[in-house]
Amino acid sequence: MRSLFLLPLLFSFSSGYAKGGDGSVEISGELKTWHAVSLTLSGPFAKERDTSPNPFTDYVFSVQFTHEDGLPSYTVPGYFAADGNAAESGAEEGNCWRAHLSPDKPGKWTWKTDFRKREGKGLAKLNEFSKSGTFTVSPSDKEAPDFRARGRLTYTGGRYLQFAGDKTHFLKAGPDAPETLLAFTDFDGTRANNPKKGPLKSWQSHTGDWNEGDPIWKDGKGKGLIGALNYLSDQGLNAFSFLTYNAGGDGDNIWPFVDRDEKMHYDCSKLDQWNIVFSHATAKGLHLHFKMQETEIDDNRRGHKEEKIVEVPTSLDGGKLGPERRLYVRELVARYAHHLALNWNIGEENTQSPEEVREMAELIRDLDPYDHPIVIHTFPGQQDKVYSKLLGDQSVLTGVSLQNPWDHVHQLTLKWIRESDKAGRQWVVANDEQNPAGLGVPPDPGYRGHDGWAKPDSKSKARYNWTDIRRDTLWGNLMAGGAGVEYYFGYQLPQNDLICEDFRSREKSWQACRIALEFFQENKIPFWDMQSADGLVGNADEKNGLPWCLAQPGECYVVFVPAGVKEVRLDTAKESGVFPVRRFFPDTGEWPEVDEAFTTTISGEATTLPTPEDRDVVFLLRK
Repeated sequence: MRSLFLLPLLFSFSSGYAKGGDGSVEISGELKTWHAVSLTLSGPFAKERDTSPNPFTDYVFSVQFTHEDGLPSYTVPGYFAADGNAAESGAEEGNCWRAHLSPDKPGKWTWKTDFRKREGKGLAKLNEFSKSGTFTVSPSDKEAPDFRARGRLTYTGGRYLQFAGDKTHFLKAGPDAPETLLAFTDFDGTRANNPKKGPLKSWQSHTGDWNEGDPIWKDGKGKGLIGALNYLSDQGLNAFSFLTYNAGGDGDNIWPFVDRDEKMHYDCSKLDQWNIVFSHATAKGLHLHFKMQETEIDDNRRGHKEEKIVEVPTSLDGGKLGPERRLYVRELVARYAHHLALNWNIGEENTQSPEEVREMAELIRDLDPYDHPIVIHTFPGQQDKVYSKLLGDQSVLTGVSLQNPWDHVHQLTLKWIRESDKAGRQWVVANDEQNPAGLGVPPDPGYRGHDGWAKPDSKSKARYNWTDIRRDTLWGNLMAGGAGVEYYFGYQLPQNDLICEDFRSREKSWQACRIALEFFQENKIPFWDMQSADGLVGNADEKNGLPWCLAQPGECYVVFVPAGVKEVRLDTAKESGVFPVRRFFPDTGEWPEVDEAFTTTISGEATTLPTPEDRDVVFLLRK
C-alpha cells in the first residue's frame, strides 16, 4: 500500500481522537523539493455530517509555510481529514486536519498553524491549536517524466506554461474524454444517478497496466484507473481531464459530497482516494485538467438562454459566488493545489455571466497559494460573446480551453492568441474539444470492428479519420503557437465521452501525439520564441489545406505541408544566414535518409521545399 508515503514522525501525533485532539502535529511525505509534504494537526473531533459545528464551514484551518530565506512564503488552506487515513479506513469522523505543501527550495522551512472557529458573524482563534515548527527539505531525486523532476508548471505571461524547476516549456497532449473519468466503482460514495446514460466505470480494460508497487487502496482497489494512467504515460502523453462535479449533468455520477445533494458536507475518504490517483498522475508526468462544473449545472439558465431562468437545484448558488461555491472552491484548492501540473477550468461549456466567472476566478486565485493557471471553456458559437468580456484586465484568466470544429483549429487558435495579446494579457490557448459534438475523435480502424471513420450520417461525404485529426487538430494547434490538445470522443462512437473505459480505442491518435511532442522536444525547437508566419509559405489567409509556418525569424523555421501540396516556397529573401534543411514525416516520426536535395543550404533568397504528394511532411530549417 502506498496511500500516504509516511516518513518517520518529526512530531508526536496522538492516534486516539474520540475526545478531540491534543494539538500535536505530524509531518509526512518525502521531504524533498517539489514533493508533497503533508502537515496533519490533531485538532477538534468532528464528523462529516455534523451541522453544529459543521467541520467544513464552521472551522477554518490554514498553515503558513516559509522558507528560511524569507521567500517563498505560502499560506496554505487546510481541510478536515477525518481519521487521517480515510482512503484506507473509509472513516467519516476524526480529529485530523491537514494541509499540503510542495516546497520549491531546499533548506529549512518553518510552519505555523492557524485554527479558527466560527462564532456568530466572526471567527475566534483557537489558541490551543496554534503550533509552529520546522523541517528541512533536500533536492528531489526524481527523473522525468515525473513532474517532481521538473517543478511546478506556471503561467509566466506567455503562450506556453513553464516548469519552475528546469525552466522548460510545456506542450500538452492527452484525452479530454471521458468527462466522467472519476465515476469509478472503486471510489467510496460513488454511484450512478442515471445509470443508463452515465454508468460507473471499472476501468477493467486497464487493470493489466497496473504494475507491482503502484498505489492501491482498501486491499486492491484502484488498479483499473491507476493502470489507465500508466497506459497514457507509456504512450508518451502528458495530460488528461475530468469533471469534479456533474450532478444533474450528462453523467450525473460525480460529486465530492457525502451525498449528491449534500453540498456543505464533503466525503473525506472519496476525496483522499481521488488524491491517490492525482498523486500517481503527477509521478507519471500527467497534467491534471480540473473541469470544475458541467454546463447543465453551472447556473440557473437552462437551455443556455439568459431569458430562460429556471431553478437548477444541483447548480452551486445558482451560478453566483455564494456559500456553496465558495466552499467547493476552497475544498478543491486545499486538497489538490499542491500537485505540480494542473489548471482550474471554470467549467465545461460555461454559461455563467462574465461577472460570475470573474468572481469565481478571483476566488481561485486568492485561495490557491501556488497560482495555478485558470482557464475557461465554452461553446464554439459563444466564444466571441464569452471570451471578449474576459480578455486583458477584465479577468484573471490565464488561458482558454477551446471547443471548435476539428478542421478549424488552426485559425481559431490563432484568433485567441492574437486577441489576448492585443488586450495586454497573453492567454495560453489549447484545443480541448473537437466538433461535431456527437463524433469528436474517432476510434482506430479495426477497433472492435469499427472502420475508423467519423461520419455525420451514413450518406454524408464529410467524413474524417484519425489522420485528419492529426493534421488539422494536433498540428493545426501547434503550428498556430497553441499550447497543445486534448481529444474528445463524442457521444455516438465506441468508447465515447460518457462511457469510455479503454484508452486503447485511440492508440493511433496517441502515437501521433507522441511523435509531435517528441519532434519539438527532442530537436530542442524554441517554439516559445516562435510565431505563426503562414504568409511566408504563401498562406496569407491561414487556411487549412495549405502550408503553415512557425518562425523565429533569422534563426529557426518549422513548415508543415499537408499531403497533396506539390511545392512550397519559403520566403527567406531577407535572410543572410545559412540554413540546413531537414525533412520529417509526422505520420511515422521518420527523418528520411539525408540526400543531396536536403543537404543544400539557403542564403538570401526564397527557398523551394519539394514535397511528396501523398503524405504530410514537416520541414525544419535551423541556422
